[in-house]
Amino acid sequence: MPTVLITGIEPFDGETLNPSWEAARRLDGQAVAGARLAARQLPCVIGKVAGVLRQAIEDVQPDLVICLGQAGGRSDVSVERVAINVVDARIPDNEGRQPIDEPVVDGGPAAYFSTLPIKAIVRDLRAAGVPASVSLTAGTYNCNTIFYGLAHYIATERPGLRGGFVHVPYLPEMAARHPGQPSLALDVLVHGVKIIVATSLAVTQDIKLGGGALH
Repeated sequence: MPTVLITGIEPFDGETLNPSWEAARRLDGQAVAGARLAARQLPCVIGKVAGVLRQAIEDVQPDLVICLGQAGGRSDVSVERVAINVVDARIPDNEGRQPIDEPVVDGGPAAYFSTLPIKAIVRDLRAAGVPASVSLTAGTYNCNTIFYGLAHYIATERPGLRGGFVHVPYLPEMAARHPGQPSLALDVLVHGVKIIVATSLAVTQDIKLGGGALH
């Protein structure tokens, strides 16, 4: 049975919940599409998070890695296309550090693309009634650090591993404290992650589907 590592992030920026971890931990130990899911929480600590993720991968030995993160203000499940080699933190992380214009990996490539079938994932999420889109930026904070760290580890040490990053909106109880911000219910997020897992396992060659942006 294949193993899929699902990661979420601890709460940050004054929040008491993080939807990425709430969804991930709901799936820990479940079987989806013939695979066993293992959930791990990652810190919102830019200088440590890539190492924690690496250790989780080495402990779990997954066939697929799907990292989730919170994107307050986004209205859908955003499947990230590209990770960039820069940290430019708008706010301090959970250890009070705020790196600005620093590389994620010294000497690493400028960017990496996801190895998930991002267009097929968006298609299947939408078909199931889960709002979704391709995103062209994972930001320059902890989430992008996770995504780039994962991609660099795959490219340099684990070329047979596949993985990527997906941003999710606030939960409704979080959006209630941020009037006007969109949200998705936890049950919808969990259902969406199951679809992401199933599609990622089934589709090794992504489809061509319009998902670009004009600006």
